[in-house]
Amino acid sequence: MGIRARETASMLHVDMDSFFVSVELLDAPELRGLPTAVAHDTARSVVSSASYEARRFGVRSAMPIGRAKQLCPQLVLIDPHFEKYRAASKAVMEIFQEFTPLVEPLSIDEAFLDVAGSVKLFGPPREIAEKLRATIRERTGLPASVGLAGTKHVAKLASQRAKPDGLLEIAPDQTLRFLHDLPVEAIWGVGGATAKTLHGRAIHTVGDLAVEPIDSLRRIVGNASAAKLHELANGRDAREVETTRVEKSIGHEETFAVDETSRATLERELLRLATRTGERLRAQTLEARTIAIKVRYNDFETVTRSKTLSEATNATQRIYQTARALFASLGASYDGGPVRPVRLIGVRAEQLGVEGSDPAGLWSEDEEWRALDQAVDEVKGRFGRGGLTSARLLAPRQDVVDPRSLETP
Repeated sequence: MGIRARETASMLHVDMDSFFVSVELLDAPELRGLPTAVAHDTARSVVSSASYEARRFGVRSAMPIGRAKQLCPQLVLIDPHFEKYRAASKAVMEIFQEFTPLVEPLSIDEAFLDVAGSVKLFGPPREIAEKLRATIRERTGLPASVGLAGTKHVAKLASQRAKPDGLLEIAPDQTLRFLHDLPVEAIWGVGGATAKTLHGRAIHTVGDLAVEPIDSLRRIVGNASAAKLHELANGRDAREVETTRVEKSIGHEETFAVDETSRATLERELLRLATRTGERLRAQTLEARTIAIKVRYNDFETVTRSKTLSEATNATQRIYQTARALFASLGASYDGGPVRPVRLIGVRAEQLGVEGSDPAGLWSEDEEWRALDQAVDEVKGRFGRGGLTSARLLAPRQDVVDPRSLETP
C-alpha cells in the first residue's frame, strides 16, 4: 500500500485489557470486581498490572507496592505467573494470524494489524474488529480493546480511548476532528519535558500543535522532532505494519529487594544477566559489538558504562568479563571489599549484527568459549534451562522486584 492514504479505517491496534490481571482472574473468578494487582508483596516490588477497579483508586503499573497500598488499602495482590501470560499471549497472537498475516506485535499484550487485504474474507474492518474481539473472548476468556483508524498512531490512540473492553473506529475523514481536541501529551513522542516546553509556548492541544508554524516548532523542539510532531498532529503517519523486527539491543536488568553491597554477589548477578543476554543473542543468531552496564544506587543515582569490542561476540564469558570490567571502572574494585549500595544492575548488548558477519570474528579469541556455549545451549534445549548452569549461579540469591528481568520476553 506504500504511503497512500487509506480510504477506510483498516489499521487496527489491539490491546489486551489489564492483561496479567485478566489472565489471573481466569483461575480466580471470585476476585472479579475487586481492586486487584499482579505483584509480589515485598517492600521493593512494583505493580505489574492493575485491574480497572484498582485504577479508580489511582493504582498504576510500575507503581511501588507501598504507594499502591496507601491509595487502595483493600488492594488484593496476586503473585505473577509469567508462564501463564506467555501461553495466553501465544494464543491471542495465533488468533490475529487467522484474520491477517500482517501482524506487528508490540509487546506481550498488544499488536498492530493491517486488515485492508482481509475484507473480502471477513467483511469491513469494523466487522473484522468485532469478530476478532469475540473470537479472543470465546477462546481465551480475555477482554481486548481495539482501535481502528487510517494510521498506526491514531489506531493506538483510539484503542486507549476504547478501554476497557471496547472498540472505537476513527474514519480517515474524521481523523483531525478526533486528534485536535486531545491534549498535546497524547501525541507519540511528547513526554513530560517536551510537553512542558510546548505549554510554555501556549501549545496545549494537538490542534494547537498542528497549526504551529514548522519553523517556530523547530526552534522549540529541534529539527527532527518538529517534523515528526507536525506530521502526527496533522494526522499523517506513513508507517506500515512491520511483520519482522530487528532488535537494536538485547539485555536484562534486575532490582534487588535489599540494597546490595557485596562485590561477589553483584558480580554473580552480572554473570547471571550476561548468561541470559548471551543465550538470547545466540538464539537469534546475533552478535554484539558493544557491551553496556547500568547501575542504580540506593540514592537513585543511575550510571551507565559501555565498551565497544574489537570484534563482535555472543559468547557469555566475553559479555561477562566486559561487564565485570565496566563495573570495576565505577569503583567496584577487584579487591573483594564492599561497594556503594546498589539498587539495580543490568547488562545490555548493543550494535547488533548477524552472527559471523564481522570479519574480525574469523580469527576470534572467543572460539573456545563459543564451543562451550554451544554445548550448554544444546543441553538446555533438550532438558530445559535448569539442565546445566554455572556453579557460581547455584548460590542462594536475593529476591528481585520483577522476576521478568530473568524471563525471555
